[in-house]
Amino acid sequence: MGAKHCGHAELNEYKGGVLELKPIRILVDSFADADLPNAQMGNAREIVRRLDPARFHVSMFALGRPDPRIVARENTCLIQLPQRRQTVRILREFLCGAHQVLFYMKASPASRWYLSLRKRWSDRRTTIGTVESRSDLRSKDFIPRETVCLWEQTVLRCDRLFSNSQSVQKSLGRQYGLQSEIIPTGVDTKFFTPSPARPPNSRPQVLFVGSLRTYKHPHIIVDAAARFPQADFRIAGEGPLAAELRNRITTERLKNVEFLGLLKAEALRSEYQNADIFLFPSCWEGSPKVILEAAACGLPVIARSDYSPETILHGTSGYQAASDESIFAHLEELLRSPALREQLGRNGRKLSEKYDWGAITAQWEEAFTHSLAERELRNVS
Repeated sequence: MGAKHCGHAELNEYKGGVLELKPIRILVDSFADADLPNAQMGNAREIVRRLDPARFHVSMFALGRPDPRIVARENTCLIQLPQRRQTVRILREFLCGAHQVLFYMKASPASRWYLSLRKRWSDRRTTIGTVESRSDLRSKDFIPRETVCLWEQTVLRCDRLFSNSQSVQKSLGRQYGLQSEIIPTGVDTKFFTPSPARPPNSRPQVLFVGSLRTYKHPHIIVDAAARFPQADFRIAGEGPLAAELRNRITTERLKNVEFLGLLKAEALRSEYQNADIFLFPSCWEGSPKVILEAAACGLPVIARSDYSPETILHGTSGYQAASDESIFAHLEELLRSPALREQLGRNGRKLSEKYDWGAITAQWEEAFTHSLAERELRNVS
């Protein structure tokens, strides 16, 4: 049997005078719904479906149709949320659920209420927050002030914090004086793979995947299309800048740019496999999983050096560019040399295998086990 829709879990029990050890009980503050585009929720689903069911019982919320991979997982409880008063239902699970670890705490009203109320009684469960972007949120005008405040009142108040890169870890320490451990974002290297026998494109294809927002710098893709008419540029994603970018393409009569919209996993994989170069000019990130997905599919990657992405080895699997002109210079170099693209792509694939979700999930399993051991020590003392 796989996941069950259930209420509260049972604690360890004595049977025949002997304590029967149960799996560690984890409540994941995320949604199990299939195809949700939110990157963090996608990461949570990838981790949950790989956790050893003999060692970890997982509860997870669901709004609509849950991911079938989560449904198929043994020792899983899916908590179906109502269309209204979801905060109340989530808060009730936080307060009354028989969980030992609360993982992937979100910046939400329910989390804020729980973290405030738990001080009033001896709640010794461990809360774990993940930090997946730089922490200089207060200096960014594209992030609402109330969003920053909620994040500070929830995620940053967790018992244990995990950053997904050294850059994120340093940013958190610099901005808030908080320490965190590092567990990277992963990638499914069995799903994202190079195309086994793709014929060469008649024209090089350059792919961008991401939200069409100012800090992602999608206008650089259009700039590149105007500068390099010998290549085709494909933009996968939606966002506030979509209409502006389309208008510009029409005005400038650019024929080598195509908008793909928001793609599901299979279609996105096909785009990676059919592309020749992955161009990601975003300036404000943590450790973007699209870089790993592209690398796993054998693409050389060009990204900015602003956030020092560890998933790109400069000059080996791709390039970290310090400026727009540097981006264009590296792009021109790759467009000129199919052999260089192939070499960097092979190196990128090899690098991505170090970040396979199997290895990353094993790190999370160790973190959960360590958290429970610390919890038991606190309870004894």
